Amino acid sequence: MRNWPRLALIAWVMLRHGMDQLVLTQFSHPLLRLLARVLSVGRRLDAPRGVRLRLAFERLGPIFVKFGQVLSTRRDLMPPDIADELARLQDRVPPFSSALARQLIEKSLGRPIEAVFAQFDADPVASASIAQVHFGVLHDGRQVAVKVLRPGVLEVIDADLGLLRTGARWLERLSADGRRLRPREVVAEFDKYLHDELDLGREAANAAQLRRNMDGLDLLMVPEMIWDLSSAEVLVMERMFGVPISQVERLREAGVDIPRLARDGVTIFFTQVFRDGFFHADMHPGNIMVSLAPATFQRYIALDFGIVGTLDARDKEYLAQNFLAFFQRDYRRVAELHIESGWVPPTTRADELEGAIRAVCEPHFDRPLKDISLGQVLMRLFQTSRRFNVEIQPQLVLLQKTLLNVEGLGRQLYPELDLWSTAKPFLERWMNEQIGWRALAHQLRQEAPRYAQYLPALPRLLHDALKAQAGAASGSGDAAASRELLQALLAEQRRTNRMLQTAGWLVTGFLLGVVSAALLVRWMML
Repeated sequence: MRNWPRLALIAWVMLRHGMDQLVLTQFSHPLLRLLARVLSVGRRLDAPRGVRLRLAFERLGPIFVKFGQVLSTRRDLMPPDIADELARLQDRVPPFSSALARQLIEKSLGRPIEAVFAQFDADPVASASIAQVHFGVLHDGRQVAVKVLRPGVLEVIDADLGLLRTGARWLERLSADGRRLRPREVVAEFDKYLHDELDLGREAANAAQLRRNMDGLDLLMVPEMIWDLSSAEVLVMERMFGVPISQVERLREAGVDIPRLARDGVTIFFTQVFRDGFFHADMHPGNIMVSLAPATFQRYIALDFGIVGTLDARDKEYLAQNFLAFFQRDYRRVAELHIESGWVPPTTRADELEGAIRAVCEPHFDRPLKDISLGQVLMRLFQTSRRFNVEIQPQLVLLQKTLLNVEGLGRQLYPELDLWSTAKPFLERWMNEQIGWRALAHQLRQEAPRYAQYLPALPRLLHDALKAQAGAASGSGDAAASRELLQALLAEQRRTNRMLQTAGWLVTGFLLGVVSAALLVRWMML
């Protein structure tokens, strides 16, 4: 197997940094603890466990670094010493040489650095698993950030993905749970997002889309892309000035309203998901800053747009209904939604699924809302889903990860954050817009160009259809059948005309009623 060298390296790195000892010591069984002490003989494991874990992830490359980034945001699940150390993976991965970065930039631009930049900082300001960033100033005075793809990263990622694919195949073969979780599809989704992140041109397009979506919300700032200086390997963008969101004390000293900031973060996330169906899917603290400039005070600043998620209208409606049903403790509706969506076998009894979901959620809802951890709820639901053969939807895996990141980030900012009550009004408003008269008006506006195209041609199309069917009937030598067909078509046309007239009168009456009510209300207010 061609992945054996990579597998051997992973095993060696894990043993070198004492990951076996770290895992075994978490168990209370005396034999496992004795095994941990035996395996540690002859090895120097003096460094703190968080440092050892971080160094192991750094040595193993991008996929492990990203896993560490996700873990660092879940301080409700991770010990503080490990979370603090893994937070260094967000933007302090060891950089590659400045000379190599300069060479890659000049190759991408096709000209020397000095011809493009009036000033270029050779030392990187941030280094992550995929790329590193340098600051510079263009000759026209614009301050920019230059993102350079890490060389050789594609080969490492492809090797790790090969191991993940092999593991997914074995999991499906050996375990019924494995087949239910659809690991190969999940790995395929992960593969897609990672390779998208390796294309900085795609990242620039993602940033432009997100900037356009967020325009007018006044909660999130996205840097402008410098398109004529960007490529698949190098990305030049507007430099943003702000304070990393992890520096909570500095933000508090600057006068930032921390509870409001946490709520704004939740609002941004749900806006991106349910309004736009296009969301930033890598929202760890290393990619988020807060502006302290007077004109944009307390606005979020988003960075690193390599990974974005998309949802279609069906996914958004399904998620919104599930969220609202959870908020209202309507477990019957949650069970029905799972059955209707095909996530569980159609033979599943709704009352049994309802009872299982209630057993998971009620202990959490009986506590104050601020103490509810969405991460813990999701883990319990995941365990319960095994009994009912619930199929995990790969297109929603990225959303689940991002939601956990948002919750971890929000609780890091403001431990009293009530994620549920913050999100509920937004979702209720969104559902009203999807179902109410606003949704009808929106759909009519969207379909109006199509109706305008079809309506003038409708009489001709009807005539051609009647003529074609009549010709087919006469050609078969059945004149009686032809006449019966024409009479049936004419009768159906008359019924359709009456229905259209009735609908027209109803719509007219409804509009007149709305106008009359509005005039009456205005007259009463005078």
